[in-house]
Amino acid sequence: MGGAGFVRWRPSCGRDVASDAAAVADVRRTRWFRPGPAGTHSGMGSLGSLVLLLLFVASAAVIWIAGIKLSDTTDVLAERLHLGSALGGLILLAIATNLPEIAITASAAMAGQLDVAVGNILGGIALQTVVLAILDGAGVRPRAPLTRLAASLQLVLEGAMVVAVLAVVVMGTQLPSGLHAARLAPASVAIAVLWVIGLVLLNRAGRGLPWREGGDAPDSQPEPRGHSKGKKEKAATDKGVSTARAGLVFGASALATLVAGVLIERSGEEFFARQGLSGVLFGATVLAAATSLPEVSTGLTSTKLGDYQLAVSDIFGGNAFLPVLFLLATVLSGKPALPAAHDTDIYLTALGIILTVIYMAGLIFRPRRQYARMGVDSIAVVVIYLLGIAGLATIAT
Repeated sequence: MGGAGFVRWRPSCGRDVASDAAAVADVRRTRWFRPGPAGTHSGMGSLGSLVLLLLFVASAAVIWIAGIKLSDTTDVLAERLHLGSALGGLILLAIATNLPEIAITASAAMAGQLDVAVGNILGGIALQTVVLAILDGAGVRPRAPLTRLAASLQLVLEGAMVVAVLAVVVMGTQLPSGLHAARLAPASVAIAVLWVIGLVLLNRAGRGLPWREGGDAPDSQPEPRGHSKGKKEKAATDKGVSTARAGLVFGASALATLVAGVLIERSGEEFFARQGLSGVLFGATVLAAATSLPEVSTGLTSTKLGDYQLAVSDIFGGNAFLPVLFLLATVLSGKPALPAAHDTDIYLTALGIILTVIYMAGLIFRPRRQYARMGVDSIAVVVIYLLGIAGLATIAT
């Protein structure tokens, strides 16, 4: 596929010029068309491709480093301020750990590029689920599949929450685009409400379920879920890191992440558009991979400390939160994002649901054997994801 000016449109037979003009105008509103020269929307069209690539890589590095600092200081502040025990604290922590996606969504929505915002949100869910396969293959000790060591009913509930939120996403794509008021759309509001209700239920489940072992599987991780946060806080205390210093590092990391999130979206969209990559493929693969770097690092840290349940919970929790950003995109752009979704968006949503269900099954069946250092569920996730992206490419071209 070429860069700017690629249009999925065939000349009509027997229709007048006005009809053809209307057809072209309609096609211009689809994501396959890039009006004008490269850079019209990103504001970076005057920069050379090498500069754009360097800016993209530098922004990814900032997101990686700042994301790790953000995660560490968030854990320290959560322990010291007891944020994890209150609903408001849980919402604050979810926002803090997803700042790259928030920055990208806000930047794309304000620029009128909802295809990049939607593709990053839904594509990010699928790719972040694949992060669990990376953690399974590289970060689990002793030698056992990740889902065997992390198995608990609470994690299954978190996976079910992801599926429920994504089901509402699919429903929202079928609503009329004119169904909105005061810069709010019913689907995006419903997703946000469902997410908050899910947080309340999961917070209650975290205090114990009416099942043997409180819902944890036998011979799973020996220490309670979240113990790695306490270890991080103790390490920070031993190093003399005060709460005020942790707060300053948190604020600086958050600001750096927000700026880098905007730059990586705009520079990457411009650079990869010149290479002929459509907005949806860019958002679902390259951009989603770049913003998933902190999850890889923090997940490896959790598995290294033996907190396998927290590693899985961080991925499921982030995936459940990402669709809430449709509310942000709707408010900033002034029009609903979901009713304008195309077949590629629904395709990515279905892919995210399938990958999540595979890991939910792994948490229940708890595979014993490993192949290439991964459980059979992780292998299935990697294979299905690659096949899914290959199928996405056929739709997008």
